[in-house]
Amino acid sequence: MPLTISEKILAAHTSREEIHPGALIEASLDFVFGNDITAPMAIQVFKEAGGVKVFDVARVGLIPDHFIPNKDIKSAVQAQILRNFAREQALVNYFEVGRMGIEHVLLPDQGLVLPGDLIIGADSHTCTYGALGAFATGVGSTDLGAAMLTGASWFKVPPSVKVVFNGNRAPWISGKDLILYTIGRIGVDGARYKALEFVGPVIEALPMADRFTMSNMAIEAGAKVGIIPPDEITEAYVKDRAQRKYRFYQSDPGAAYEKIYEWDISDLQPQVACPHSPQNVKPVGALSDVVIDQVVIGSCTNGRLADLRIAAKILKGKKAAPRIRLIVVPATQQIYKQALEEGLLEIFIEAEAVVSTPTCGPCLGGYMGVLAEGERAVSTTNRNFVGRMGHTGSEVYLSSPAVAAASAVLGRIAHPEEL
Repeated sequence: MPLTISEKILAAHTSREEIHPGALIEASLDFVFGNDITAPMAIQVFKEAGGVKVFDVARVGLIPDHFIPNKDIKSAVQAQILRNFAREQALVNYFEVGRMGIEHVLLPDQGLVLPGDLIIGADSHTCTYGALGAFATGVGSTDLGAAMLTGASWFKVPPSVKVVFNGNRAPWISGKDLILYTIGRIGVDGARYKALEFVGPVIEALPMADRFTMSNMAIEAGAKVGIIPPDEITEAYVKDRAQRKYRFYQSDPGAAYEKIYEWDISDLQPQVACPHSPQNVKPVGALSDVVIDQVVIGSCTNGRLADLRIAAKILKGKKAAPRIRLIVVPATQQIYKQALEEGLLEIFIEAEAVVSTPTCGPCLGGYMGVLAEGERAVSTTNRNFVGRMGHTGSEVYLSSPAVAAASAVLGRIAHPEEL
């Protein structure tokens, strides 16, 4: 029976000869992880279940990143729980402040999540690793606690939905624009509990950073995973990073899809998701009268070096508008260091931006950029629900780094071409 890439990966991690959508399976896991919000509860579950040792000290990761460096006593206690457990268990992959980064950028860059893997993480944006050709999905802390003990988890095999991108990307069109366009077309529940598979000539030419962005936001369409078949671009990224063997899977000709979308994006404008939903998407040209207060460039969606380079290209020799607070957050310490060496941080500081240590903070309204009532932000993050980045009376517009940088200079939502 022909299988999709998602079905092949799931089947390879079971004892079954074949699987089908809707089947309940138990599967072995290649890597499991949690952060400073979700892992403390998982550790409690692990211990209440009688856990003494994790299933593999090299395949359990703990990454404090949401409220790190600690913003208050409660967050310090959360981080302490991770730190103590990592020491008790002698975990290989615990990333302390100064050696850490935002989990969904850090783990691929460290070669810990790889093509063909089956991965769970106690964070909804675990689907990011689908960009590598892995089946990766978010779970709750209870499932993570059980997986840390057993090295396995249960899954309901999802049906697959294929999205085919044709045409040529116009200047300034990025993976962020493609995924916002997708969510705008199919809605926040358009791929609910589906494996969203991105293919076509546009995807085949898409750089790795943009692929990560697309897979990262698959969850905003309700998807279980956002997966991209691996190719030579994937190989170039993983070959010198991988800490263990990996395998490329491809969908079979004739594999069954619940639905297939096919779009030509040659005339696509940069896309912006307006309050208060990732599906409330409009072309940037329709929003030029929206005045803003803050711009955030970073997060697990768009905090990679390629994203910072694009922002710096636009900001070089310019300053943020007087009323704008511009916050730039490199996603990992290594990216921070590379950005420093390339002179990107100097460009940001000359533009009167704040450059932050790696953290998820502003994305979830935790710290480093919480919005007050009535304020508007353009952000390269992934969610813009009511109160997501601060006061319930604030507004968040989601965009690419290019649109965010241009908007910072002009003080309103702007197309990069305006500069």
